[in-house]
Amino acid sequence: MAKVARIPIIDLNYDDQDEAQRVRVAKDLVEAAVEHGFIYIKNTGTDIPVSAVDDAFTLSKKLFAAPLEEKEACRIQTNNRGWSAMQYETLDPAHQRVGDFKEAFNFGEFINGKAQQPIPPSISPHESDISNFRDLCYEMCLKINTLLGIGLGVNPTDFFTQAHLREKGPSGSTLRYLYYPPLTQTPDANPAGDVRAGAHSDYGSITMLFRLRGQAGLEILTPDNTWVPVPVTPEGTENDPAPPILVNIADLLSYWTNGLLRSTVHRVVFGSGGRGKLVQGESDTEPRYSIAYFCHPVGTAPLTAVPSERVRNHKPTDDSGNGNGNPYAERKVLTADEHLQMRLRASYLQLYKD
Repeated sequence: MAKVARIPIIDLNYDDQDEAQRVRVAKDLVEAAVEHGFIYIKNTGTDIPVSAVDDAFTLSKKLFAAPLEEKEACRIQTNNRGWSAMQYETLDPAHQRVGDFKEAFNFGEFINGKAQQPIPPSISPHESDISNFRDLCYEMCLKINTLLGIGLGVNPTDFFTQAHLREKGPSGSTLRYLYYPPLTQTPDANPAGDVRAGAHSDYGSITMLFRLRGQAGLEILTPDNTWVPVPVTPEGTENDPAPPILVNIADLLSYWTNGLLRSTVHRVVFGSGGRGKLVQGESDTEPRYSIAYFCHPVGTAPLTAVPSERVRNHKPTDDSGNGNGNPYAERKVLTADEHLQMRLRASYLQLYKD
């Protein structure tokens, strides 16, 4: 059996009236973010009903099975909304000979349950359901940001939460459906060298990832520069009603905390016959589906250091102790939108060609 990532599992179902318990959960969340950059959040259906996750995957499968002309009519634009075809996105352009072997569909903001972008007719009757699921993810994002503020001793504790409030303006937050065909359906792929999603760190503040049991592929890069698989159902969650939600710290939050919270590099690979290693009970012989919610602050939010003593005292270092572990530490202060556009231009080479 392959060595797997050892990521903490945290239960957010604490008693709202028990402040000591809330603080303990907040501190556990921060320590996991500092050490690993990834956290499993137990999914017992309290914050996001299991049925809502199941329904979202049903819609995702329906979308990717839609006729090509439906998806082509919704092609991704520079606003980061819409459908991207197989090999269209290149997440690691410096090390990939071809684009990612995946399809994706990005949903931006909804207003009164209505998408502000074209969506395929195959799923348009369920527009309000997609909006409702996106809202559930947004609310959980706020909850996690609040806990991170508490765990870091930020003053005020709602520093992160305030920067994400919708009423303050639009953001780059995105709900993304993802589809990775099996190797048998990707004859152009060289599994020994190609990947389903190139090595990258995420663009926003945090990412929430929903996966289906038994579907392999995700790996993270450990501090010793080793790639290890991330089980969908880690030990201790086998009997839960759904796999845990995998949360990871993204670049903006790492920037805000001067590198204290880790933005960990990850990728999706071909397991059998490819670079990756399969976890017991998982396979890549069938299509892989996942759903990600990329949580971003309001676009005009400046990415300044967090008002926290722990953050102020943190001196970013790389794994060799060289003092340059946070690649953004010496850069000018960007807004959330400026940072997002910088990253999008690097990933969608075809879209931004002059």
